[in-house]
Amino acid sequence: MSDRVSQIAEFLLQFDGLKSVNRRTYINGGERVENSAEHSWHLAIACWAFAELLKDDFDLLKLLQLALVHDLGEIDAGDTFLYGSARSSAHIEERKCVNRLASHVGNPIANLVDVWEEQEAGQTKEAKLLKVIDRLLPFLHNMTSEGRAWRNNGITKSQVLKAHQFIESENEEIYQWFISQVEFAVGRGWLAAS
Repeated sequence: MSDRVSQIAEFLLQFDGLKSVNRRTYINGGERVENSAEHSWHLAIACWAFAELLKDDFDLLKLLQLALVHDLGEIDAGDTFLYGSARSSAHIEERKCVNRLASHVGNPIANLVDVWEEQEAGQTKEAKLLKVIDRLLPFLHNMTSEGRAWRNNGITKSQVLKAHQFIESENEEIYQWFISQVEFAVGRGWLAAS
């Protein structure tokens, strides 16, 4: 038994690396940048809250698992900026990391790769909600920091609209709220109007 506990302990320490991956999102109104482990926790709790709000018969366990594995690939690959040029190929290095974690001798989670692949594909009801909330949270942080990450990186309204356009087909209520917030941010000068 002690060998199994030692192996899973070593496995669990692999995930600690997510705490060292800094994102470009500022928390608490601009206090500091968020790390990917914090984002993963926030994503899980936000998905749970939206699942309760939307009352759409979500498989809550699956939704939380998807949220928890969503950014695991960043342990090796680092965070990929939503508006960066490397966005379209980020999944390649992330997938290698998830496979590395899954093959660890102490891993008792048989479907770790399958769960990660499900969220990556974004086709199930739970994965679609996850994708919406994953985009919504950094947007909220930008709103509470007066667009600090947007301003730091020269992000424009058209870029934000394009990156969030898919939300319209997933949830009209969230999308309409999002649009009103974008206009508010532009009006305040937190987001460039172009």
